Amino acid sequence: MPDKPMIAIEGVNKFYGIYKALDNVSLDIAAGEFFSLLGPSGCGKTTLLRSIAGFDTPTEGDIRIDGQSVIGVPPNRRPTNMVFQNYAIFPHLNVEENVAYGLKRLKLDAAEERRRVAAALEQVRLGHLGKRRAHELSGGQRQRVALARALVMRPKVLLLDEPLSALDKKLREEMQVELRTLQRAVGITFILVTHDQYEALALSDRIAVMFGGQIAQVATPKEIYQRPNTRQVADFLGGMNFMKARVTNETATRISVETPRFGGVTVDKPLGFVARNGAATIGIRPERLRVLWDDAHSDFEVAGKVVDRHYFGEITHLIVDIPGLEQPLSVSETNNFGADDIPVGDTVRLAYDPDALVAVAD
Repeated sequence: MPDKPMIAIEGVNKFYGIYKALDNVSLDIAAGEFFSLLGPSGCGKTTLLRSIAGFDTPTEGDIRIDGQSVIGVPPNRRPTNMVFQNYAIFPHLNVEENVAYGLKRLKLDAAEERRRVAAALEQVRLGHLGKRRAHELSGGQRQRVALARALVMRPKVLLLDEPLSALDKKLREEMQVELRTLQRAVGITFILVTHDQYEALALSDRIAVMFGGQIAQVATPKEIYQRPNTRQVADFLGGMNFMKARVTNETATRISVETPRFGGVTVDKPLGFVARNGAATIGIRPERLRVLWDDAHSDFEVAGKVVDRHYFGEITHLIVDIPGLEQPLSVSETNNFGADDIPVGDTVRLAYDPDALVAVAD
């Protein structure tokens, strides 16, 4: 956790009638951090974002921004600004007028207002489109106008409610790069809500994964992907192969297990891990399994039959049935060496690194 958080959330609960949208959420977010709230629909991530913004009020708990509690403080009095899913661009105003809209309540002189609008548009690379009408903008340009309108208010925290969800795949990927570049340039705290795990992994300094109104894990993208605490987190972020294992030894930080086909391994003990009846769940990512071609060998390999395959352009997902495992393994292999030509029914050998195996709490 950061030593001096920009956002400090302590014991926040939010009820809608008997429905508990947020369940004892506590979280610190640092100044200048790009932080993502990630999870499926209905997990509470948007409710948490709206609580930070002031559009929802927690039933219990506290939210502090830059050391000051904001419970009871209206949205327009908080040092935050929000970019919504639909951008909320005013169709009767041009780009400059849209960006300047929030500045009107500050009662700036005309020259200062123009200067701040021009600076905000330059930040999002729209300085040449100030006079363009809203209906003449592309989806990506509308998204940038919404960002400029938020940034022109000079917030300490920018809140982003799935701002890229309406864009097509190519434009969305381009805007992800621009959003990260923009955050580094302005240096303020960004909090992004998304259900897209790849977007969160690509953009974030840290990620909080949420399920059922609770935070399941907070970590860096690399840590949360390679060392997920729970089966639910592991499965949500990119998918994982799971297998049952028998615990042979356990310390405070490590466990040794015996797996059906991968032999004995010692792995880090995840937070909240409890061995039930001496059993554990071990996982390995599909891309950490590699097809062994021709006479290639590995000190660590398993063999099985291809029962299905799915072509995705640069990669092919092979579904391989391994004798002794309850479920077939999913294998992600690049098509450079012909994975897309392996026929269903063929036997393949798969190499793996024992360090790629991880234990997860059920």
